[in-house]
Amino acid sequence: MPTPSSNDFDLNDLHRAVFGNNGAPSMKVPTFQWRWLLLIPILWLLLTFMRSFVVVGAGERAVLFNRFTGTQPVPLGEGMHFVLPWVVKPTVYDVKSQTYTMAMTKAENNEQAGGANDALDALTSDGLPISLDMSVRFHIDPQNVAKLHREIGPREFDNPDYVTKIVRPQVRSRVRMVIAKYPVTTIYGKGRTAIEREINDRLRQLLIKNYIVLDEALLRNIRFSPEFQRAIEQKQVAQQEVERMTFVVQQADKERRRKIIEAEGEAESIRLKAAALAKNPQLVQYEYVKNLPRNVRTVITDSRTIVNMGEAMNNVPAAVAADDASQSSSANPASVPEPDSGAGSTTDGTSGATN
Repeated sequence: MPTPSSNDFDLNDLHRAVFGNNGAPSMKVPTFQWRWLLLIPILWLLLTFMRSFVVVGAGERAVLFNRFTGTQPVPLGEGMHFVLPWVVKPTVYDVKSQTYTMAMTKAENNEQAGGANDALDALTSDGLPISLDMSVRFHIDPQNVAKLHREIGPREFDNPDYVTKIVRPQVRSRVRMVIAKYPVTTIYGKGRTAIEREINDRLRQLLIKNYIVLDEALLRNIRFSPEFQRAIEQKQVAQQEVERMTFVVQQADKERRRKIIEAEGEAESIRLKAAALAKNPQLVQYEYVKNLPRNVRTVITDSRTIVNMGEAMNNVPAAVAADDASQSSSANPASVPEPDSGAGSTTDGTSGATN
């Protein structure tokens, strides 16, 4: 009798596998398979419950996309909301104010710039290049979040969001168009406010068409080429020198006018005094007496003579001394010696003989 090969079907093995060694059906089934099968519906129910509620935070709106009817026109406001799981897909949008910065400094740039220099380069109306740092503050229109979701959409995988699609290109384009209308002298001067106002007006009209409200566009910094920067410095130095010379000339002119006015005043004063003297000659004596010190006593003897009593009193002692000297000499006359009568005269009056 031939031996069965390994590929032949063995009925005995099948019988033992089904009914066991005793011939009765075997009811022993591994329990671990049932446990794993029970976890599947539990996880599915838990996931369904979690997808049934949407929590919308402060300053956010949730747009609902129904797989059968499409995007719902009215977004969900703040709070917790129930949605039909597996049928409705919510997308949360931030409607608070946001700031997008384009600058040379890498730390200030947004993530859309990739950490590179994101400053805005533009040309003025006279063809000079400038570099600008800008910050744009904006927010999504809460009433048109559903339209923004339908026409632009959120960021999903490699799909850029509305900032990259709308805000960034519109800002860079419109700023270049506005800068091209002005010369460089206006940009670094007082015209900067007018330029910033025009940029805000244009961007506000363009962004609102895409359901984005512009709060403010700020020109933070303007950089010129090194050559133009040196030219500006030289111009400022020359302008300061001109202003200094103008000030010196104005001061000299004011001094000249002051001297002229002073001379005219003196001439007018002299003329008035001459007219007054012609009418009243005694005015000279009055002016003389008025200008004397207070401790000087004077006496007007006539219309032409003014006696200073101080000088008269000083001369009195000298006159009195001269008068006393003359009186003394007349009362006591000086003695005169007698003339010599002869060589041989004696005191007794007899004359001696000469041998």
